[in-house]
Amino acid sequence: MRKLRIFCRNIDAWVEVPKGATLEDVYRQLGLSFPFGATNCLVNNRSEGLHYTLNDSRDVEFLDITSDSGLRTYTRSLFFVLYKAVHHHYPGARLRIGTPISGGFFCSLDIEGGVTPAVADVLRNEMQRLIDADLKFRRVSCHTTDAVALFRQQGLMPKVKLLESIGDLYTHYYTLEESPSDSLSDFFYGALLLRTGQLRLFDLIPFGNGLLLRVPDQKNPSQLRPMYRQGKMFDVFQEEHRWQDIVGISTVGELNRAILSGHTNDIVAVSEALQEKKISRMADHIASHPDIRVVLIAGPSSSGKTTFAKRLCVQLMACGKRPVQISLDNYFVDRVLTPLDEKGDYDFENIEAVNLKLFNEHLTQLLAGEEIELPFYDFTKGKNVPSGKYLRLSPDTVLVMEGNHALNPRMSERIPASAKYKIYASALTTIMLDDHNYIPTTDCRLLRRICRDYKYRGFAPQEVIRRCPSVSAGEEKWIFPFQEEADVMINTSLLYELSALRAQALPLLQSVPESAAEYATATRLRKFLNYFVSMPLEAIPPTSLLREFMGQSAFKY
Repeated sequence: MRKLRIFCRNIDAWVEVPKGATLEDVYRQLGLSFPFGATNCLVNNRSEGLHYTLNDSRDVEFLDITSDSGLRTYTRSLFFVLYKAVHHHYPGARLRIGTPISGGFFCSLDIEGGVTPAVADVLRNEMQRLIDADLKFRRVSCHTTDAVALFRQQGLMPKVKLLESIGDLYTHYYTLEESPSDSLSDFFYGALLLRTGQLRLFDLIPFGNGLLLRVPDQKNPSQLRPMYRQGKMFDVFQEEHRWQDIVGISTVGELNRAILSGHTNDIVAVSEALQEKKISRMADHIASHPDIRVVLIAGPSSSGKTTFAKRLCVQLMACGKRPVQISLDNYFVDRVLTPLDEKGDYDFENIEAVNLKLFNEHLTQLLAGEEIELPFYDFTKGKNVPSGKYLRLSPDTVLVMEGNHALNPRMSERIPASAKYKIYASALTTIMLDDHNYIPTTDCRLLRRICRDYKYRGFAPQEVIRRCPSVSAGEEKWIFPFQEEADVMINTSLLYELSALRAQALPLLQSVPESAAEYATATRLRKFLNYFVSMPLEAIPPTSLLREFMGQSAFKY
């Protein structure tokens, strides 16, 4: 039997394996034993399922559920099991899986009588039965026309529209089969597990008007991810989905068809108008409440806070107000006073990196009618220096401030609640590839950041991806816990934006070399961007929030 030499990063050694061996075979041959089992594998820094066959030399690294890639593999597999449970008990019902909320995934199910606790019990029990049966997830490659015919027969029209719109000659899908007469097929844009029996932990409970599919905690997979309150966030997601249903575009296949049919300008105009209407309503609310003197805007990285703040200022001026933007960056403490992280590096994401005492003193003085000298932070020297700029509020002045910690109660603890209006802005990607394939909000923001940082900050895409975990860790610690403190939330994502970002992002992602660890993320992003049809960039107005990341904005930054 012919042998191959592969390099396994898990043991940092070369090993010989039979040609034609699957990754599952190699995992067993090496005697690897992950506490929660292997979910998938990086093959030459590209994520593959354990069904993958080795026919020549490769670098491999087996992953488990504690990795981002492994958790995605686990949750996709769980989605398929839920779909099969629905298909068994409620054939013909439309299941839509997608919105990540409250530590799980919100699932809508269109059935007569709505989703009740009894429905959740039936589906949970059926899912557990399928898991206990340890059924195989079989991967099938075929001509796209055959897959389209199959999904049309199953009534999965969003998948049909997606596959028809991208023009690939061949595609693949997965089947879950209890018997030859009881086989169900589904399409996912990433790998699945090998067997249902690998799904060791899940829960399904009633949530809102649908279901919440709970998944293991990535940091502690022996427990479910904690549930947490996200009522306001859930309302924003639901509002977006209702609007998408009205315009008839909730999946990428539908968006692609609309663009290919020449409706790009209509999609852009309506999307921008909807966002502007929300901003206008916020300005109307602020203007109608004279006690509100300070607007605090927070949101994760690349959520478009800066452009949103500028557009809010325009609307406030239209309401007769005098908005004044103040950068919270100028309230950093001197660098020598900046707290350190666990690696001994400066932790600029920490709230203690902000001079909270000075910030609260300035706000208190301004609201009392006093004049202050605005601070200026010299990033070159790492020190706060006099700016020579002074500010006193007039009766119609509104301070507009945006920053990571804007919603943290400590940031403005000395200011009366009636004087503050708190806004949470985030790019919540609500369009889905199809009913069973959601697009992570973090991916959308990462693509924005890749385009912006390359164009304006000189960072290569590889470096942006490399820094992503530390950025995400800072958001988890300092931003997300306070999002429900907001008086109002706004989704800064646009229905069409991934079609718009595609042309700029793809070449940047292709620049990441295969030898780099960041190649896995770059490849995954490229793969799902290729499901989108590109749209003409001239259709995007200069005032669009997207222009902050793509260039040619009407605003100065």
